[in-house]
Amino acid sequence: MGNKRQTSKKVASQASKVLRNPKASKNAKAAAGSALSQTRPGRKRK
Repeated sequence: MGNKRQTSKKVASQASKVLRNPKASKNAKAAAGSALSQTRPGRKRK
């Protein structure tokens, strides 16, 4: 069974902002990417 813990929408939104920020540190982007990887799968792109 997979990990049932998921990132909240609020945290996912903040993580997205960090990833889009060119001045964010590598550590901040790594943490943001980790948080987003735990979000519920959304719409799939075609």
